[in-house]
Amino acid sequence: MTVIKNDIIYKLTKGAPLFLMCFIFPLVSIFAQKSSVKKPNVIVILTDDMGYSDIGCFGSEIKTPNIDKLAKNGLSFTHFYNTARCSPTRASLLTGLYPHQAGMGHLATENYKETGYADDLSKNAVTMAEVFQSAGYATYMTGKWHIAKNLGRTTDSSNWPCQRGFQRYFGTLNGSGSYYDPGTLISNNKFIAPPTKDFYYTNAISDTAVKFIRENPNGKPFFFYIAYTAAHWPLHAPESEVKKYKGQYDKGWDYIREQRFNKLKKLGIISANCVLTERGVTIPAWNDEPMKEWQAKRMEVYAAMIDIMDQGIGRIITALEQKGELENTVIFYMHDNGGCAEPLDSNVPEVPLTSEQKVVKPYSYDSIFLDKKPVYTRDGNFVRSGKGVMPGPANTFTAYGEEWANVSNTPFRLYKHWVHEGGIASPLIIHWPKGIAAKGKLSNQPSHLIDVMATCIDIAQLNYPKEYHQNLIQPFEGKSLKPAFTNKPIERAFIFWEHEGNRAIRVANWKLVSRTQKNKAFGAEDEAAWELYDMDTDPTEMKNLAKTYPDKVTEFAQLWEKEAQRTSAKPWPWNNKKQSKNQE
Repeated sequence: MTVIKNDIIYKLTKGAPLFLMCFIFPLVSIFAQKSSVKKPNVIVILTDDMGYSDIGCFGSEIKTPNIDKLAKNGLSFTHFYNTARCSPTRASLLTGLYPHQAGMGHLATENYKETGYADDLSKNAVTMAEVFQSAGYATYMTGKWHIAKNLGRTTDSSNWPCQRGFQRYFGTLNGSGSYYDPGTLISNNKFIAPPTKDFYYTNAISDTAVKFIRENPNGKPFFFYIAYTAAHWPLHAPESEVKKYKGQYDKGWDYIREQRFNKLKKLGIISANCVLTERGVTIPAWNDEPMKEWQAKRMEVYAAMIDIMDQGIGRIITALEQKGELENTVIFYMHDNGGCAEPLDSNVPEVPLTSEQKVVKPYSYDSIFLDKKPVYTRDGNFVRSGKGVMPGPANTFTAYGEEWANVSNTPFRLYKHWVHEGGIASPLIIHWPKGIAAKGKLSNQPSHLIDVMATCIDIAQLNYPKEYHQNLIQPFEGKSLKPAFTNKPIERAFIFWEHEGNRAIRVANWKLVSRTQKNKAFGAEDEAAWELYDMDTDPTEMKNLAKTYPDKVTEFAQLWEKEAQRTSAKPWPWNNKKQSKNQE
């Protein structure tokens, strides 16, 4: 027992009868021991536009030894879900609510009039950072925000990270952009230029996280949200990293997808009787692809982007080890949606710049582009995009397309945007040496982003407010995943999805799902277009049982409709005119 504890006991028992001292001493001793227990640190790592099988421990050939090590020494969830899109996922993750309840039914800055689609983080939702900060934690964030509609210098910044619970922040407010010269880059609340000539955004996110961890006061618990933009387009990576994957994809997507599928089975992540979905109808067989060199290069750069991120996660782990904090740090790792099939194949005619225009100008907000492909880099180089443009350098702006997104989502079908498994399935890895005894185990219990808030409240014994900053706060929706740490069941009734009129609900092993015929245009033909799958026997959604079990379709569809109304997923805004954007 420490001197401090002895002093407390002495003062409380001084002059007391012997029998009372015998009673008080053990109680105070127990209290002193409990009060000295340090609360766990929490790190939440979220990646961008990565598919289910894009990390080594979930079937990939991409080198991710640091993420794999977290899985080897932690617990992996094989039926974890996101919301199919970046902004809704970020809002749901941070608030423990379904995205529409947090006001983020679509994308930040869209600004619809419906409550669920205001696309600006609701003040009736509280973020994990706000909850942790109220409990005395230090709160940090690096990376992509993308849950505020106002991005300009002179607009309302009340939904920026430092106004939503984070004490220190470095990253970008918008959704995408150059990795060498990202738009809306800020430090706390100040817009900044990339500070070095060799700036690469993924490394900056990782290295700033290391800096914040090292500078965190000893003994003070912290909550850290690390939101990478990797591997969202554009495909940008230094050639020194890309060359590590030279030739890796020369055999094409059919071969790589089959290899991943077999590895997933070997790892036990999918069952031995699982069926690989067919290649998308718009994707040619690799043997019939006329631009093999370009196609292989696209995936080489994509792989390098993930590799670089994994290296950064390794540096973060090392920083925790050096401070003696790794054992008592809970690390969550997950993806914001499935692989992205958006093509970005448009070409822009090059118009030569004059010598005066080519002069590098000082960084200003006016030079920042918001989620748009720039025509020129700031040093005057034309930015190339379209088929045949070899990706990687700063003067390119390309994506890897549906062909490789289909590989990323192995073994599932469809992609980001849709709520079939290809759009919403994500690995979840939880690493906590002090709190999870099982090492390298798999959990197949269905879980969702909304569960992260609930789990953090459970493990850190936090108080979730009913009111915050004079705003009434909605109760969080999730379930704590802590029972799964000891292989106990997570009791839940269902999980709900809606995105752009695409709908789904999972009840136990059953999943009811549908997709619209036209993007963001829900029609009469879509109302009854439900598909029903038994996820225990058919996790890749190959055998539609809707006609076999019509009563279940009716039951689950009615439940979906009820939840859509309750969570403000309906009414939909798609047929209404958008309000004007306000970015300045």
